[in-house]
Formats: sequence, structure tokens, C-alpha cells
Amino acid sequence: MTMGAGSTSFPWHRDFSALLKMKILIVDDEPTNVALLEDMLSEAGYTRFKSTTDSRVVLETCASFEPDLLLLDLMMPHVDGFTILESLRTRTSDTFLPVIVLTADINEETKRRALSAGANDFLVKPLDEVEVLLRIANTLEQRRLHILLDNQRAAYEEALRARSLELQAAQSPT
Repeated sequence: MTMGAGSTSFPWHRDFSALLKMKILIVDDEPTNVALLEDMLSEAGYTRFKSTTDSRVVLETCASFEPDLLLLDLMMPHVDGFTILESLRTRTSDTFLPVIVLTADINEETKRRALSAGANDFLVKPLDEVEVLLRIANTLEQRRLHILLDNQRAAYEEALRARSLELQAAQSPT
């Protein structure tokens, strides 16, 4: 299934091409899962993604790559996805980084634990291509809107600061 910029598969997105430019980090210890996700993303038109099978480098990779979305396997050697989630969420950052968890474990405790640690959504293995692409697009749209709101808030605060300075200058005796 190909979902490019001209696709009608995402009628609620005003600008699907903006989503295709966003950065996605794939973290899974199984190279076949990584290859499958990379193929899905490529076929859908995504071009800015990076992958790792080594969970020990995820935080460092997030810092350097600055992804808009993290696709994170939960069960990995060395550092599991729960630990990565908790580490990401305890960092002092105002940046909203959505995380979609990849797991074959569908038990309720796993879901609750991942959600408590900060996961935004789930994809159950084996992965369904249509569901994967829809969840990625929905989550990236949330991220895009979050960034837009942050930028508008920052512009509003700057305008307010400038206006306050103007008012202070007008009220002070010259």
C-alpha cells in the first residue's frame, strides 16, 4: 500500500507532505523488524528515518538525530524499552516526543506499564502495514500540531514582552 503526498488515504491531513519530512527513529533489536519498518516507511514516501538495533545508543541517538517520532520495541537485550521510555520522560525537556511501542506482548500489564512510562500508542507484532502507517501518520500529525502551537505560543510571548517594554517606556518620565 503506497501512501504518498497525493494519497486520499489520509483525508483529514491538510498537508501529508509535511508529515513525510518529519524524522522517525526506529529501535528494535531484530534486524528483520527494522528492515520491515524501513521498507514500509520508504514505500509510503518517508525519507527521514534512522534505525538502531542497539538499545544502548537510543538516548544518544535521540539527542543527535532529534526525531519527531520514536518507534520503540519493548523487549530488547541490554536496555529494554521500558527503561528507555522512563529515561526519555525524566529528561528535563519541554519537547514533546511521541513514542509508539512495538510489542508482541499484548497482556494488559505490559500495556499499562508502557503507558505509565510515557508511551503514546501501541503496535502489536506481527505488524500490519496499513495500521502501522495510519498510526505513524496520526502521531506525526499530533507532533506537527504540538510544534505549531509551541511556535505560536513563543511568538505571542515575544509580542507580549515587546509590547510591555513599549508601555514601560511610554510611562517612564523622559
